[in-house]
Amino acid sequence: MNPEAFEQLITPCLLLDKDILERNIERMHNKALSHDVQLRTHLKTAKSVDVAALLKKYGHTGVTVSTLTEAEYFAEAGYDDILYAVSIEPSKFLRVKKLYQKGIKLKVILDDVEVARKLAEWASAETCPVECLIEIDSDGHRAGIAADDAQLLVLARILAEASHVTLSGVMTHGGGAYYCADMQQARQHAELEREQCVKAAERIRQAEIHCPIISIGSTPTVVAAQSFENVTEIRPGVYVFFDLFQMGLGVCSMDDIALTVLARVIGHHRKQNRIFIDAGGLALSKDRSTCDQKQDFGYGLVCSVDAKPILSNLIVSQVNQEHGVINTTDEAMFDILAIGSLVRIMPNHACMTAAAYNNYFVVDGEGLEVSCWNRCNGWSQWC
Repeated sequence: MNPEAFEQLITPCLLLDKDILERNIERMHNKALSHDVQLRTHLKTAKSVDVAALLKKYGHTGVTVSTLTEAEYFAEAGYDDILYAVSIEPSKFLRVKKLYQKGIKLKVILDDVEVARKLAEWASAETCPVECLIEIDSDGHRAGIAADDAQLLVLARILAEASHVTLSGVMTHGGGAYYCADMQQARQHAELEREQCVKAAERIRQAEIHCPIISIGSTPTVVAAQSFENVTEIRPGVYVFFDLFQMGLGVCSMDDIALTVLARVIGHHRKQNRIFIDAGGLALSKDRSTCDQKQDFGYGLVCSVDAKPILSNLIVSQVNQEHGVINTTDEAMFDILAIGSLVRIMPNHACMTAAAYNNYFVVDGEGLEVSCWNRCNGWSQWC
């Protein structure tokens, strides 16, 4: 890595290691291929058509998004098979229609009988065809309807009988996996996620209602899963970047973390054993990585410009809005981290950290690529 390549960058900024990114994508592609399931990556983390293009190289053109702004952004870039994986509600119906009018095969999700009725009525009145999946609560940690809930079949029947709505299947997100202590627990949770979503689909099919898609996935459960029996697609997201939280779960190694924040040392307070950097709570986020894990990484792990930890326990221990604080009792650190020097911070939660930035500066084996990759942030309609 060429340290001089970073000197021109205004800090804090977001660095993305393309080599690691591509390796992570290839690994997930191979897992999906070996289990004969479709990979529909959740791009709420990356929010980037450039990342989507790397997935497209492997034939994965279906994407998952978490906002309609993201759906509009990816649609504008030519992606026409999109799952909007947040419960739809009536105020968003018009934006859905506009996407359908552009030829986008958008799938929406819901878990509420009344919303299903409103969607069916609206789609009929607007003569707007809508594809819909029912969200299943597979572990009690997210939205959705339980696989054994009596209302599941009521919901399925409303959608199946609607003139302009197609019930495409069921989906779930195993959010409870983020409370697991290790890979063994993550494997158990992955099986719970698969089992409950398959159970919901089987109940719907037994009622003679068409239910072709069974869609599951969070990064921990997909990485840990040993079986995808009866599953048709998986939707991991943060795996493209990984982060310290995923490493703490045992889902990845430090060498798999593709995303870092480049920051600059801006001050010393030797009497208080404090080193200040220009990346604070906004630049790093305030998500911690301490849930049932062996090491507290504070607000991020401090690394050199070649993304190697300076010390195994040197962390950003405190953040204010624009200040990050590194506490150290090692006097040598004040010379190693001289004022004006650069550091890279590995984030706890890549999704939240990246959300503060409009672009990535893409790093390769030689240093810095000429161009940067843009991101789609926010909730307003994209234009």
